[in-house]
Amino acid sequence: MTATTARSGIVHLAERQPQLSGEDMVAALVPPRQFSQATFESYRADGDYPSQQEAKETLATFAGGRTAASRGGLFRRGRKAPEVKPGVYLDGGFGVGKTHLLAAVYHAMPARRKYFGSFIEYTALVGALGYKNTVGLFRGAELLCIDEFELDDPGDTMVMTRLLGELVASGTRLAATSNTPPNALGEGRFAAQDFLREIHAMAASFDTLRIDGTDYRQRAVDGHARVLTDDEYRSGISAAASVGIASDDAFADVIGHLAQVHPSRYIRLIDGVSTVGLRDVTTFDDQSAALRFVAFVDRVYDAQIPIRNTGLSLDGVFPDEMLAGGYRKKYLRAISRLVASTLA
Repeated sequence: MTATTARSGIVHLAERQPQLSGEDMVAALVPPRQFSQATFESYRADGDYPSQQEAKETLATFAGGRTAASRGGLFRRGRKAPEVKPGVYLDGGFGVGKTHLLAAVYHAMPARRKYFGSFIEYTALVGALGYKNTVGLFRGAELLCIDEFELDDPGDTMVMTRLLGELVASGTRLAATSNTPPNALGEGRFAAQDFLREIHAMAASFDTLRIDGTDYRQRAVDGHARVLTDDEYRSGISAAASVGIASDDAFADVIGHLAQVHPSRYIRLIDGVSTVGLRDVTTFDDQSAALRFVAFVDRVYDAQIPIRNTGLSLDGVFPDEMLAGGYRKKYLRAISRLVASTLA
């Protein structure tokens, strides 16, 4: 039984063998479902954090390709408007609305050719099509939006730096985001500097906007993912399967299967699924497996699919030694999204 042949029932993700062509990958470069109608008007800036409203106004100007009007009398020469740089980078913590604002830029900019994707989607496209073909594909595009620009893989970062440099030179405008963990002492202050250092050859092309705030996904919850008993799980998956497609897999089976599927195809792995079920969740002891799971969680969260699980709470799957390492930001983002997905 697959999502293409049935509208309800149970499937097993570990048995799926998703395929995704380069053309499919390009067609998928649009804002995720929950941001398909995102606008600047629908972004609710938190009054306690003025930087949110400031970022909203600056990005609206960027999307329109103009600067604020100069003031001057009828016979007075107005001040020269400040230059609008071709790139803008949103720096902030989890859940402060960066992706919403990025999607708003995408929707608001009157561009014939524009693309929106996560960092991993763009790097996967380079891997699938080759660097030269990817440059040819995007050359002439008016806007590229890059969500969750990753700084922890030097190879991928440099590939994207080179790609973006060529596109900016041909007139493409860029908008990018990157996460910094909330309440992480001084860490957040250096994310923008890290980004600009990694793309030093293009630093002058970017305006950096800092967006402060609290994670909206955890404002009304206690910050812990929900865990079900075996009976609750069986009942929940059965109910979900009666009205849609629910997946039911042992956690270990899914983790093992993710190693056999390229991350660019994870979106097809959950195609048609309305609820993800994971049994007997345990802590990770392998970093590569943990990072693949992070990529999987991103796709599940973007598709707004709830997760139901037994075993360990999903916000506890990354051990302290992983959280203290170089991929800390990725793991904290995943935890934030896992909490939201189990409570959905």
